[in-house]
Amino acid sequence: MRVVLVFILFFFTSFSVLSQTKKFSSLSKYEKRWAFFHPFVALKIKKHQTVMYAICEEVKKENLLDQYTNGGKLDAFRHIFAMTYFTKFVKVKKLRKLGKAHEKGNYLNFKKGILEDGELADSVSSLMDLANNEAGFILSQKFRALPVEKIKLEIISYIIQGGAIIIKRNEKGEYITCGGKVIGTEEKKGTWSVSKCLVGSGS
Repeated sequence: MRVVLVFILFFFTSFSVLSQTKKFSSLSKYEKRWAFFHPFVALKIKKHQTVMYAICEEVKKENLLDQYTNGGKLDAFRHIFAMTYFTKFVKVKKLRKLGKAHEKGNYLNFKKGILEDGELADSVSSLMDLANNEAGFILSQKFRALPVEKIKLEIISYIIQGGAIIIKRNEKGEYITCGGKVIGTEEKKGTWSVSKCLVGSGS
């Protein structure tokens, strides 16, 4: 039964929690392994991920936070909302494992030079994502019973008030160090451990 379900997921569905650009066939071995051992959970996520994507796109189109799909408030919203929303249907323990598998996959993609949502992954971006996943789990204790639109608004408020983690940028939108130095393209190129700076989303 499990093999049949994974076969169906592999050939006939999109499957991704935290990136709208991936299909199941292009996921990392870590994410595929997670799906293999949690086929019924994967089906639940697949069933509800369309709503999650729609809400994230809505927040982006209405410019309710910012337009940064990597390292910004919009990125933080995607992680926090996804994990809060999916706890309606899936246990936190299993979602946490999936989030970690996703980040392990990002490291593999970094080594292969594969972009995620337009940028190459790095160590700081991974830490940001994991931290915001955890924020989603914490907020789910208060918000998961709410209607999805209300969850959206509560998380937006949480981010505006500074509860989420984002990567520091200057007014031009360039990544900068904690000391305010612009991080050049060459400095980021091919480097997993970068000098980006994590700050609260109220910054």
